[in-house]
Amino acid sequence: MATLTELTLGVLGGMGPLATVDFLDKLIKATPVSVEQDHLRVLVDSNAKVVDRNKAIAGTGPSPGPVLAHMAAGLERAGAGFIVMACNTAHAFDQSIRDAIGVPFVSMVEEAADACVREHPAARRVGVLGAPGCIDAGLYQSALERRGLEPLLLGKEAQQRFNGLLYRIKLGTPLAEIAPEMKMLGLALIDAGADLIIAGCTEVPLVLGPADLPRPLLDATWNLARRCVLYARGLEPLPT
Repeated sequence: MATLTELTLGVLGGMGPLATVDFLDKLIKATPVSVEQDHLRVLVDSNAKVVDRNKAIAGTGPSPGPVLAHMAAGLERAGAGFIVMACNTAHAFDQSIRDAIGVPFVSMVEEAADACVREHPAARRVGVLGAPGCIDAGLYQSALERRGLEPLLLGKEAQQRFNGLLYRIKLGTPLAEIAPEMKMLGLALIDAGADLIIAGCTEVPLVLGPADLPRPLLDATWNLARRCVLYARGLEPLPT
């Protein structure tokens, strides 16, 4: 049920567009309601024009930081009480966002790492299915290691296959064609010893679900959606 002090959520999206729709769908499903008006107020800037995050991290393209900062400031001016971003890799530029706004920015990466500890306390080795920029920036490696967990990554060849799948999803390849290949990559991490897999790219949950793997799959998108409901309704304090 909505509260009088409920915060408006701002979403930086469009990276890619289908992943943003997936986040919004999960946000709706994660929100307990008795009437339509109980749903959160959500402001979305779905900007597919944001430059390629992977190229920026690799040093072969411009930084998306200034555009992300501009988008975030616009959401704050429009009334957002806190802001999230439906793209894992773009969190490599989250300092630009934080510097541009006066409201909290909630990190999808940090929230997912917290969920590993909170929901899977027996897990010690965590496999990461992430985009090349996310991996190269060490986003999940750092977050997991700070919580005493060991990150496991795909090998070079498998990571290259993952990268190809990622861009095929972004370009509209039928998801059913990609799902079996993504499942094989998840299984490869489990074979390497992972107790738990993080879907650390917002395109991954579009083609891989918990029922597809013999070990738990933590969907960073679904986890962020659930946390947003708690933060917006004041049921848990926003992270500082």
